[in-house]
Amino acid sequence: MSAREALRVAQEQNLDLVEVAPTARPPVCRIMDYGKHRFEQGKREREARKRQKVINVKEVKLRLNIEEHDFQVKARNAQRFLKDGDKVKVTIMFRGREITHADLGRNLCVKLANQLAEVGNVERPPKVEGRNMIMILTPKPEAKQEPKREEE
Repeated sequence: MSAREALRVAQEQNLDLVEVAPTARPPVCRIMDYGKHRFEQGKREREARKRQKVINVKEVKLRLNIEEHDFQVKARNAQRFLKDGDKVKVTIMFRGREITHADLGRNLCVKLANQLAEVGNVERPPKVEGRNMIMILTPKPEAKQEPKREEE
């Protein structure tokens, strides 16, 4: 029907004429209560936002000459972050002339990645950026656990 006739029908029913598909030939319009339509649309968007999982990036900082026990503590922290569903940014900090031993830093990153292989994947391999070497790990889908429940 023509646009004038559609507007007249919409006004008789105290509703709005809403253009649904403007790119179609001819453009598709619908007679509806526009306020109610916007409310429903907003409601759907709010529900979708509630269901979204926010992924945080947690950072674990290491030095090149880290002791074995300290390394294990950092690895346990990274494992906990991955199990909670967060990404882990592993940063190895170089001081002074340590930067000439980037291969040792890379070995440390590989050691950590191998230790966390069951709960995480390497998203970005170790790469030197300035005085730091950075590697990013992401959680494996099956590694995610149920949210922690309060003990009674």
